[in-house]
Amino acid sequence: MTARDVEAFARCMRDGGVAVFPADTVYGLACDPDAKEAVHRLYALKGRAPAKPAAVMFFDLDAALAALPELGAHTVRALARLLPGGVTVLLANPAARFALANGPDRGTLGLRVPRLTGALQPLTVLRGPLLQSSANLAGGPDPHRVQDIPREIRQGVDLVLDGGELPGVPSTVVDLRRYEHEREWSLVREGAVSCTAIEAALAGG
Repeated sequence: MTARDVEAFARCMRDGGVAVFPADTVYGLACDPDAKEAVHRLYALKGRAPAKPAAVMFFDLDAALAALPELGAHTVRALARLLPGGVTVLLANPAARFALANGPDRGTLGLRVPRLTGALQPLTVLRGPLLQSSANLAGGPDPHRVQDIPREIRQGVDLVLDGGELPGVPSTVVDLRRYEHEREWSLVREGAVSCTAIEAALAGG
């Protein structure tokens, strides 16, 4: 991943485009979460139902926290233990931020901050939010190489960033919506990070 790749990706997002990019788990599709046409296009490329929510991704945890100033102290500490990493966190979203990503439930936000190291580390200079979803057809296998991404998706996006072979296991999904006031959480889907690791990270509240 070069500085030129990163700038091309940032420009694609600014211009309302849709891109394929590598994360710490699988290849994803990304667009500006506030660009309605781009969001609709991303969903159409996947064949994803419009009512299904997507996650919002930041490449930097501090940038994510700055964008969500209403998060309580207990939730912020939990996020610092879980992120960056192969985890998608469901958060209470009383301000209904990033409405295009939330589906019909404006009170819930999916947040993702990947751990980008090695060849992918240059992407961490990007501070803005992305609406992201795996670069597969709805219900299809999660791609860990560019060549695993369906041709119609690769040909339909504005930019493809090739980060080589990725681990290929999607993120673990953790529900923290009740964590702030009740210290309760639940595992929605086990993936790249084990339930045991999540339990250890959140032990003690």
